[in-house]
Amino acid sequence: MRAQTIVVLCLTTSSLAFISVAQAESGLASYYGYGRAGKGGELTCAHRTRPFGTVLKVSYSGRTIQCRVNDRGPFIRGRIVDLSVPAARALGMMSAGVVRVSVD
Repeated sequence: MRAQTIVVLCLTTSSLAFISVAQAESGLASYYGYGRAGKGGELTCAHRTRPFGTVLKVSYSGRTIQCRVNDRGPFIRGRIVDLSVPAARALGMMSAGVVRVSVD
């Protein structure tokens, strides 16, 4: 009986390692004014690996927005996300162009 308990405990613990947990990233963000714009001013972004439709929380300089992944990119080394113009405007990064952000 004790051996079965240990086996069940080991299997449960190892299976928890496969549950995906949201990964926080930090790096550079830029914005783009072309391609697929969000409907009705929706805040959208491009990410290399997150699934389409995923909602990301992007933070910069004390502001946080939620934007939906609807494109792939950025394809410039060091950048982790490309924001649509409405999303960049909401984040307050339009004049800077490229800023360091945190993505959850």
